[in-house]
Amino acid sequence: MTQQRWALVGPAIVRARFSQIRHLLLRRIRYKVTRGGVLFTAAIVMVGLAAVASANNLLFLILATMLSTLMVSGLISRLCLAGLELDFLAPEHVSAGRTIPAKLYVRNLKFFMPSFSIHVVGAEQDAPPVLQSPVYFPVIPGGATLEETVQVRFARRGAYKQNRFAFHTKFPFGFLEKTARVILRREVVIYPSIDAQPGFEDLLADLAGEIETHYRGLGRDFYRIRPYEAFESARHVDWKATAHTGGLQVREFAREQEQTVEIFLDLDVPPGFEEWFEQAVNCCAFVAWWLAGKATSVHFRTQDFDFRLPEEGDIYTILKYLALVAHKPGKPPEAPADEASFPIVLTASPQRFADPRWASARVIGPGALAIETRDAPQPEPDGSPRKGAG
Repeated sequence: MTQQRWALVGPAIVRARFSQIRHLLLRRIRYKVTRGGVLFTAAIVMVGLAAVASANNLLFLILATMLSTLMVSGLISRLCLAGLELDFLAPEHVSAGRTIPAKLYVRNLKFFMPSFSIHVVGAEQDAPPVLQSPVYFPVIPGGATLEETVQVRFARRGAYKQNRFAFHTKFPFGFLEKTARVILRREVVIYPSIDAQPGFEDLLADLAGEIETHYRGLGRDFYRIRPYEAFESARHVDWKATAHTGGLQVREFAREQEQTVEIFLDLDVPPGFEEWFEQAVNCCAFVAWWLAGKATSVHFRTQDFDFRLPEEGDIYTILKYLALVAHKPGKPPEAPADEASFPIVLTASPQRFADPRWASARVIGPGALAIETRDAPQPEPDGSPRKGAG
């Protein structure tokens, strides 16, 4: 019975193992000839010409030794890169633009042969490398797994899956520099930047004043008279108390209920405003993070997402959605969900929110965020690009 089972399962196991070894050996490797390799090749050519011209057996022996050294060097460096696996373990919550510590694990699948002089480097092509500096392993014993703490920085939000790292070596003689890309099986979700971008702090100061005024102005029961604070509305100034004290004093009213800040991100972005949309996503993350830190109730919405903080979860649910969100042309705007909330709208087409129901909203359009929209056409009221603009 055991022999019959092995006859059915055994060949499949052998083929899978052979396929894994073949994949590790035939891993796509990029070659770069170093300065030492060029000089050594030139020396081989010179010795070869001298041996042919003089018919000296000693020169032929030296030429054979040099050629065998070059071939052995290529074979050993290829074997050093074969059978290496990389795993990358980042913290659970990572924001773009921040340098954070992470764990790097390198495993040598070869049972008996070690790998020497291995560098782990970033392999980004269109963005800054994830690793702040290469990681060097002098030797990786066969069958061993080595761990290293590294500093990483992700430039943009999104899901990072494959081809972000590479193994690099010049072992043993430095004639060739070989690089093998690494495919990570672990997906890392990077949140948008929650740090202040150009113009964000000024915008936040304005929003803080407007939100504070909105909160205090909704109540009807008199609470107290206090000194005026920056960015507050002048309609609550108590001129009698001001004249009596010599400084601006305002009337403060008790809030009838806890207020909510509603953030609406418009996913309908006209062509040419893709970079602005990325900045708007960062602005949403920055404002939502700040409000969550102030223990303010947040209602975050888009055309296909609706989430209340803290009733339905924590701030990381919003940040994870923003990490993967993409603009979707043709999505119509929706009405405010709560008339008593303070609405903030981020849209590339402010004219789309001319509905009276959005009259009290703070609309943040392309002119409010510092981003270059090179050759970007100005949107028409219906959200489509203006004809003839360019």
